[in-house]
Amino acid sequence: MNEQIISQEGYNKIKDELTYLTTIKRKEIAERIERAKELGDLSENAEYSEAKDAQALNEGKVLELTNILKNVTIVENGGPSGEVVMGSKVTVVSDGKEKQYTIVSFNEADPLNGKISNESPLGVAFLHRHKGEQVEVETPRGVVKYKITKIE
Repeated sequence: MNEQIISQEGYNKIKDELTYLTTIKRKEIAERIERAKELGDLSENAEYSEAKDAQALNEGKVLELTNILKNVTIVENGGPSGEVVMGSKVTVVSDGKEKQYTIVSFNEADPLNGKISNESPLGVAFLHRHKGEQVEVETPRGVVKYKITKIE
C-alpha cells in the first residue's frame, strides 16, 4: 500500500473506528457466535454462519484500517501560505455561485459536506494554485471553470 496523506482529524476518525471494531464489535460478534453454538448442529445453523460471516467482515475491516494507519503521513491543515495544500479551505466561484471545499485525503472525502479528495479531479485542479487563479476541470458535462477567491 502506498503512503497516504491524511489530516489529524481523519487519522483520529480512523483510529476511533478501529478501536470500536476491535473492542465493542468484536465482543458482540463473539457473543453471537457463542449463542449460535448453543443452538446445536453447526453444519445447518444459519445464525452461526451469519455470525462467522460478520466476524470475517469485521476482521477484514480491522486489517484494512490497521494498514491505512501504518501507511499515512499526518499533515497540518492548510495554513496562510497562500497556496492550496492538503487541509486548505478553498472558496471558489463557478457560474456565479460561490462554493467552499476542504482538500482532504481520499479516506476523509465527503463531497456532500464539501470535503473533496486531493486525488479527485477538483482536488487535483485546486492543489498548488493561488487566490485569483482560474482553473478548468473536465467533467462528464463538459469543462467547468472555477475562480479561486479565498484560501484558508
